[in-house]
Amino acid sequence: MKKVLSIMCCVIVLAASSCTKQEVISPTTTNRTIFFTIKGGAAGWQSTTDSNGSVSYSSALAGGQLPEIDAAFQANGAVLVYISFDNGTTYEGVPEVYGGTAYSYQHSLGNVTLYAQSADGKQAVLPSSDALVKIVLVDSNSLK
Repeated sequence: MKKVLSIMCCVIVLAASSCTKQEVISPTTTNRTIFFTIKGGAAGWQSTTDSNGSVSYSSALAGGQLPEIDAAFQANGAVLVYISFDNGTTYEGVPEVYGGTAYSYQHSLGNVTLYAQSADGKQAVLPSSDALVKIVLVDSNSLK
C-alpha cells in the first residue's frame, strides 16, 4: 500500500511540475495620453444657464479638435479623464467633486468636453485656478 501511494505521489509531483505558464505580452501599445491646461476663470470656462436658472461651466478641450477620437475609436475605444489642480503632482479621476464643484465629461467624435457644475444644486463656482487635464485614450478591438 505504501509503495502504491509513493508511486502515485511521484506521478502527481512530476505531472504538476511539468506545467508551464505562458504569457503573451503585446510588444506595442496603441493607448495614448494627451495633456491640456485649462486656464482658471472665464479665460478657460464658458458659462451656460439652464431653464431653471442654474449656471454650469464647460471647456471643450483642444477647442473640440481631437482627431484621435474618430468613428472607429468612438465605437470601440474608451476615454478616461483625470484632473489636477497642483500641476500634475496628484490627479483625480473624473467624475470628481473638488472644492464643492462637480466635474464630469462627455466625449463625441473629435471632442472631449469637461463640465464644472454645482455639487449641492446651488450656484456653481467658476473654477479660478488653472487645471491640468490628462486624457487617456484606450484602444480596443470589438468582439461583435
